[in-house]
Formats: sequence, structure tokens, C-alpha cells
Amino acid sequence: MSLDLPTSLSPSKVSTFTDCALSFRFSAIDKIPQPPTVATVKGTLVHAALERLLALDPADRTIDAAVSCLADASSELDTDPEWAELALNADEQAVFFRDADVLVHKYFDIEDPTSIEPIGLELHVEHQLQVKSGSSVTLRGIIDRLERDANGQLVVSDYKTGKAPAEGYQQSRLTGVHIYAYLCEQIYGERPSKVQLIYLGGTPTIVETTPTEQSTRQIERKVTSIWSAIETACERNDFRPKKSKLCSWCSYQQWCPEFGGNPDDARKAFEGVERPVRPNGFSQA
Repeated sequence: MSLDLPTSLSPSKVSTFTDCALSFRFSAIDKIPQPPTVATVKGTLVHAALERLLALDPADRTIDAAVSCLADASSELDTDPEWAELALNADEQAVFFRDADVLVHKYFDIEDPTSIEPIGLELHVEHQLQVKSGSSVTLRGIIDRLERDANGQLVVSDYKTGKAPAEGYQQSRLTGVHIYAYLCEQIYGERPSKVQLIYLGGTPTIVETTPTEQSTRQIERKVTSIWSAIETACERNDFRPKKSKLCSWCSYQQWCPEFGGNPDDARKAFEGVERPVRPNGFSQA
């Protein structure tokens, strides 16, 4: 039995399919929700604080203002279902908020927010991409920060709460922001001069690169190739697992053949259950 195609692709879904096709099926097609983690909820909180900070006038973007922005964002957690699902005790909550405060302070170690000229925060972008098979796919995402540099050129910035990867792994982590550069070029007719990942965990680090004609064409080929593979996998109902170190953090293990599970049991387990759409988290990786 064939499976329904997903309605769109995002940088995170491209990454998921590349890492493990079966995990992609569970999340993008079966729409089985993954439980929140302390890291993802904390990341979303810090991201909200930085979004508030960068929305202020440049002169007002001080550390004290950032702490206030964090407090404002924290006050909204009481109505956040992911926060409730974590069910942290008092000691765990204290550690959670202390760690979030540290990350916000670390941001000032790596960047002067008064020098940033954002033109979009949490900017929704999408583009209809034609595939060789004659079909098309909506490529969409949310850019953490789109700005103009001192020369008036576009810069795509993406926040990360984890530690920066080793140098040999940095280029692979830039795929998501390269996709955003491609989307900017398609939507605004302008290729960003730079894309960057701002890592706040450990020693704050910025990993950056310059998009080129070659890199944007590579992104287009990569996305169309992945979409064609997804079409074939849906037609054949053949999404294969790829065992790796990522399995240790996967919440779908109970339905994965690599761990003795049956993927079809996942669908049965969630039949008639409303699948909540979780907001885009502020990822660690």
C-alpha cells in the first residue's frame, strides 16, 4: 500500500530523511509526535528571548534588556504544553532557568547585538520547486534572523544552543542555512553574502560560509533528488532505517525494525489520535 506524500519539505526534514528515511516517515508522513526534551524546550525559550532582544532599538539591546526578555519569554511557559509535558520538579526547573540565563549571557560574548540590522526575525519563507519527474514540492522554513550587513548585503543567521561541531563536521551542519540562502535567492532575487550558525553552547562559536552559484545549484539538486527519493519510497511504502549514533536519541525506537519493532504498529497506535503540530524548536545541533 502506497503512502501519502508529505505536503512540503523543510531544512530539518531534508536532514531527517538524509539521516534516516524511516524516521522521516514517522515524523513527516505518519505525523507521530516526538516528546519534548529539556534541550529543545530550553532552546525555544532562549530563541524567544533573543528574538525579543533583536526587536528592540539597537541602543536598547543590553544584557539587562536580554535578561528581561528572557523573563518575559519564561512567563509564557505556563501555557506551553511542551513545558507542562516535561513535568520538571523545583530543582530541575532551577537548573533549566539557570542554564537558559547562561546561554543568553553567552550570546553577548560572541556578537554585539547593537550592530545587527535585522529585516526579518522568525521569517517564514517558501518556494515551489519543480522536480524532474514533473511534480513539484513546497520548500519552506523559518529563518531565525535575516539581516543586512554593513555593505547592505543579506546575511542568514541561525541560532544553536549546543556546542559547535568539530571542524570536519561543520560543512555538513551548514546545509540548512544553505537551503535558506537558496530560498532567499528565489524569493528576493538576491543571494546572501553569508550564512552562519551561531553556537551558544560550550565556547560560543560562529560557523559561517559564503553561498555561491555552485552551492545554490547543489542545494537545488540535493532537494530535488531527495524529493524524488521520497516519492519513490511513498509509492513503494519503503522507508528504510539507517542505524547510527543518532538512534540513541530517537523516540521511534519501539517501532523500528533495527530494534525489533514494526513501523505499521506506529500508525495503528496513533489512529484517531490528534497529532499536535509542534513549533519549530531552537535546535542544539
